[in-house]
Amino acid sequence: MAASDNELDFEYPSYFRVYKNGRVERLAGTESLPAGVDPQTGVTSKDVTDIVPGTEVYVRIYLPKLSSNTQKLPLLVYTHGGAFCLFSPSSTLYHNYLNALVAESQVVAVSVHYRRAPEHPLPVAYEDSWAALQWVASHRSGDGPEPSLNQHADFRRVFLAGDSAGGNIAHNLAMRAGNADAGLNLEILGIALVDPYFWGSDPVRSEQLDPDGKAFGDHLWRLLSPSCPDYDDPKINPVAEGGPTLAGLGCRRVLVSVAEKDILRDRGRLYFEVLGGCGWMGMVEIHEVEGQGHCFHLFDLNHEKAKDRMRRMSGFFNRQF
Repeated sequence: MAASDNELDFEYPSYFRVYKNGRVERLAGTESLPAGVDPQTGVTSKDVTDIVPGTEVYVRIYLPKLSSNTQKLPLLVYTHGGAFCLFSPSSTLYHNYLNALVAESQVVAVSVHYRRAPEHPLPVAYEDSWAALQWVASHRSGDGPEPSLNQHADFRRVFLAGDSAGGNIAHNLAMRAGNADAGLNLEILGIALVDPYFWGSDPVRSEQLDPDGKAFGDHLWRLLSPSCPDYDDPKINPVAEGGPTLAGLGCRRVLVSVAEKDILRDRGRLYFEVLGGCGWMGMVEIHEVEGQGHCFHLFDLNHEKAKDRMRRMSGFFNRQF
């Protein structure tokens, strides 16, 4: 290997490195588990490929343990985190989490694999996730290509959710769905944003307290979105002045969950405040976890605060509207 092949362009310590020759070295999220029956929860999963023909985009569908008299269940479309660069539905971290979440919430879940930056810079992840949502919507009348969605998903109760970058994607999907011209043909009841990855040019308090983290985040966004590196692009800063109003958000309920020690915490708080006061006609709630950092719940599912975060999500999906 030539010496120039090892010249770094960007490094996210412990997570990934990008070299100046374009090579990407992922240091996390490479472990994976196959779909199948989870022995701990009884949840069954399967992969469906060719969501976007000619690409690696796929979904992993999760069904809780069903009885003969089980009625149709809420449908959750989940987009994983990882700074738009890491993980997939088959990653050990996310496969275990979705098994637990589906068992706890008694939902049908569709976990989306989108093409990742920096090889596929934004907006590719948004477009792939939209295509997956359209594929899900094709089952609305009970005659879509995947029998498990036709038989078990209640399309009157459709939710989007995601953590970190996945929370960002869930928000952007809901914004696009709120545009009648988008042609989704699917009503989204609610979205759950867990430690959502939002950013902006003017630092909020949690970023002011961590100037090195703010500088790193600025650099990261330029890597992820080279065609539009503006920190106030509405896709990364949904409350930016001059951007689309959140009043057009295409759902009726929103749950925002943030963690006290996360640099993204106050971006989530700001989103909650602006959404609640912009004229949007839905209901928004926020939950803050004390003493924890970014996406802590993924790394220890048995942690009591991780269990509480999951219970709140389960309640959100199953609440009577």
